[in-house]
Amino acid sequence: MNKDDTLWKGILENICDDFLKFFFEDAEKLFDLERGFQFLDKELEQLFPTNEIESPKFVDKLVKVYTKTGEEDWILVHIEVQGYDDKDFAKRMFTYFYRILDKYGKPVTAIAIFTDTNKKFHPGVYEYKYLGSKIIYEFNTYKIIEQDETELIENENPFAIIVLTVLLALKKKKLDDESLFDLKYSLAKNLLRRKISKKKIDDLLIFLQRYITFADQGYNAKFDKEIGELTGNQKSMGIREMVLDKAEKKGIEKGVEKATVAFIISLWETGNHNVSQIASLLKVSEEFVQNTIASK
Repeated sequence: MNKDDTLWKGILENICDDFLKFFFEDAEKLFDLERGFQFLDKELEQLFPTNEIESPKFVDKLVKVYTKTGEEDWILVHIEVQGYDDKDFAKRMFTYFYRILDKYGKPVTAIAIFTDTNKKFHPGVYEYKYLGSKIIYEFNTYKIIEQDETELIENENPFAIIVLTVLLALKKKKLDDESLFDLKYSLAKNLLRRKISKKKIDDLLIFLQRYITFADQGYNAKFDKEIGELTGNQKSMGIREMVLDKAEKKGIEKGVEKATVAFIISLWETGNHNVSQIASLLKVSEEFVQNTIASK
């Protein structure tokens, strides 16, 4: 799993309530958001092992969501974040659907988010016909490159910041670092003016910082400094240190589990930390860090 996949998995968990409100207009009437969510990633992996997929380069989440209306007390939301053209994507979505439905016997809704640049790639239906038998499976889709930036900037839902971040990342190749910095800084200011919790602001800032990087590492430090001034957090060294703090806490809480592995790779890719520093931060052995880096 690459850095972007790790960020997506994390942010989908951190702002799952906003995600649902972004895609379902009546989310607060439909779902009991106060009860929280259960993320069934391991169960989903068992339903669709990676050895069945030629190129498992996507993010998939299965979320148990409690409801307020109807006979069902909970339903399942299947989320896919797809970043490349895949001719078998719709079939894979259908396969997920019938396996999830068969295992749980609960209502299932699916959302596919496309983060690629190919405007022609936008599958939303799987059809099967053979000798009079026919299946049509439709699922919700959202193509980020097709979205209107003005509407997103005006949208107060925190998930709009995620979409704007990905849109900026898609433009990255056409921009020099100075232009990219200006747009990234403007997006950070847009986030900070929003009336949302500090934790969500931190999570969104981390996504913004790590999802969009500069060719010149000096701009990362400059961005941290500017954000520190905006937030009044002059004593800290900026967004990167929030990442390290979260990484350290994760390491203490979960030891050498998957979260620690993801943070090791993330920290190593910044180029600002050696094996010894990462091991010290995450409270793991240097040998474990070296093995994790070697196997990524």
